[in-house]
Amino acid sequence: MKKNLNKPHPWHGISSGENCPKEITAFIEIVPGDTVKYEIDKESGYLKIDRPQKFSNAVPALYGFIPKTYCGNSIAEYASTNSKAKISKGDGDPLDICVLTEKLISHGDILVDAIPIGGLRMIDKEEADDKIIAVLKQDEIYGTWKDISDCPQAIIDRIKHYFLTYKNLPGNPQPVIIDTVYGAEIARTVILKSIDDYKNEIE
Repeated sequence: MKKNLNKPHPWHGISSGENCPKEITAFIEIVPGDTVKYEIDKESGYLKIDRPQKFSNAVPALYGFIPKTYCGNSIAEYASTNSKAKISKGDGDPLDICVLTEKLISHGDILVDAIPIGGLRMIDKEEADDKIIAVLKQDEIYGTWKDISDCPQAIIDRIKHYFLTYKNLPGNPQPVIIDTVYGAEIARTVILKSIDDYKNEIE
């Protein structure tokens, strides 16, 4: 058996999941407790430090992206059609995802199987920047959830608060809004549109 000695690029070299969009593969960049924000280096595929977390706004779930997705024209058009906010384009990154689990996972740079249950339609400086919310597949606590309606409001509020504040500096609030919290059906549509954007604008 010939070994593949080259590590596949997490964005371009890994599948979005065999049963996507009902079940997806997520690449995790940061975990709760990280004191710096890691981000994939788009050229090399390695994690790099984006910035130290200056304040105590810890990410409330595993956070990363769905491979072979891109927030481009289709994502922007879909968000504009379903929002009253001004949206000029997608944010130009892979589709972000938060994965809920009861397990303590100590570091990122890992792949997880997840089930999308909803998402946030976030708009950052007029750019569509959706955040998919998912549960870890077969998780003992969260794994039975099928839709955002199964998720306690307190958890949704924590996720919203993180994304509304994680870029803020004292005296310099960032123009980020969360236009809508949506359920599993829309989340699956967003995922498919981000895959279309990847095929049309990246491949």
